[in-house]
Amino acid sequence: MADLVLVAGGVEHAFTGDAEVLLGRDPGCDVRVGDDRRVSRRHCRVLIRPPRVVVRDLGSHNGTYVNGVLIDGERELGDGDELWLGDAVVRVVIRPVTHNGLTVLSELGSGAQGVVHLAREPDGRLVAVKTLAVPGASEVFRRELDCTAALRHPHIVRFHRSLAEPLGFVAEYCPGGSIAGHGPFAVEQAVALTRQAAAALRYAHSAEIPVVHADGTTATGRGLVHRDIKPQNLLLTADGRLKVADFGLAKAFDQAGLSGRTPTGAIAGSVAFMPRRQLIDYKYARPDVDVWALTACLYWMLTGFPPRDFRPGADPVAVVLREPPIPIGRRLPSLPAPLASVIDDLLNESAASAADLDDALAPF
Repeated sequence: MADLVLVAGGVEHAFTGDAEVLLGRDPGCDVRVGDDRRVSRRHCRVLIRPPRVVVRDLGSHNGTYVNGVLIDGERELGDGDELWLGDAVVRVVIRPVTHNGLTVLSELGSGAQGVVHLAREPDGRLVAVKTLAVPGASEVFRRELDCTAALRHPHIVRFHRSLAEPLGFVAEYCPGGSIAGHGPFAVEQAVALTRQAAAALRYAHSAEIPVVHADGTTATGRGLVHRDIKPQNLLLTADGRLKVADFGLAKAFDQAGLSGRTPTGAIAGSVAFMPRRQLIDYKYARPDVDVWALTACLYWMLTGFPPRDFRPGADPVAVVLREPPIPIGRRLPSLPAPLASVIDDLLNESAASAADLDDALAPF
């Protein structure tokens, strides 16, 4: 079944998957639209990135109209829309995109290696589908798949099944989005969400995880360090519970240096939520880097800022290496002093466990 059909002059032009479709009166266009001189030779382009379809005017003399309305640059298209090019009308037919038995509904977001879509299972259940989007990144992506599949905790996004083609996996959908789309949070809510994430990390830091060595042999590692805790990876369910997501940079820390998947000196993740020690010794990062990052997320939930200031033009790595976190009381003078002291202490680069963080926040 085609993802998109453009009907021009009674002729159907079908397209499947990602495509860029050129419309105009030039014979070389993918969809040739008559001989009307009000239609430019290269009039507009339709970009198909299932499930999104967008039309972009190419500087045509008379403009591109959608349902009779002149567009300004580009416009997203829906099923049944009409493109008006001069006197020509091109009808848009968008059919549900179905892959691996899933009906893709919309794009939820994208990252360094993958893109996440909202999809519907045959039974009607909504799920999140993450698929590899970057050629050559399959090794990192498979690590996320393996790690996600191995974890089972109430505050970790639940893995459903893997996909072979395209490479990806189906996981729990969190309709509340990430905490990055909310806030600032009240103290009670921010602390409660942080403690939920701390429970997830406490479990992950002692879980059994599959490890692939550089020579291709496998082993079981114990204790997974996430290495990319940040607001965008802390998701909310419909009833407001927190789920930790995106284990694409995770690694079994008791096997650190043996998996061959992280070159020495490599730095990934989001620098604003990394402790200095993670940048200095990324490959051998221990669970305490996740605890620092989660504390930084709590700081952000309360203030709307990361612990350090990243001025325009400044090298973010240099900022982390050279500048200490700003005491949270300067950002939020109204914050109770005992809680401010706990947060500042946890951000002072001393090692702490997820249990330490949870215990420190229990009184609040």
